[in-house]
Amino acid sequence: MKNSKRRTTSAPAHASPNPADFGTWLTGRLEALDYNLSGPRSGGRTAFADDSGLSPSTVTRLLRGEMPTDTRLLRTLAEAIRVPYPEVLVRAGVLTPDELASVQRPVTEHQITPEQAADELGITDPAERKVFVNMTRTLSRTTPNEGEQQLAD
Repeated sequence: MKNSKRRTTSAPAHASPNPADFGTWLTGRLEALDYNLSGPRSGGRTAFADDSGLSPSTVTRLLRGEMPTDTRLLRTLAEAIRVPYPEVLVRAGVLTPDELASVQRPVTEHQITPEQAADELGITDPAERKVFVNMTRTLSRTTPNEGEQQLAD
C-alpha cells in the first residue's frame, strides 16, 4: 500500500520522516542480525523473507525505504527484527515519538484524590478506607528502584 494517506504532521528528528532513513535503519538491523545484504544476489533478502514470513518483494520495498502503513506488516517486521513494535511504528513514521508517549502515558484532565478513588471503588468501611487512602498516598509519592520493580512484577 502506498503512503498516499500518510499524515502531513512533521515528526521529530529521531523519527523517520524520510523514507530513505527507514530503509537505512532496517538495513542496519538486518545486517546486525547477520543477513548478508552486500549485493543483489547475496541471499540476505531472500533469507530474511523466508525467516520473517514477508514476501521477498515486500522486503525489497522496505529496504528501499518505501514506507509501509499496514500495521500488521509492521508488527510482523518488528517481531522478525526483534525490535519493539512501538519503535518500528515511530521509525516508519506511523506515529511520532510524542504521539507514542501520549498513548503510553496518557495525561488525565484531572487527578482524583485517594478519597474519591475509595468512593469509586465502594470502600466504605472506615478502617479499610483509611488503609487504602494512606497506601495510595504513600505509593504516589515513591518511585520504586529497579530491584523493587522487579520484585513487584
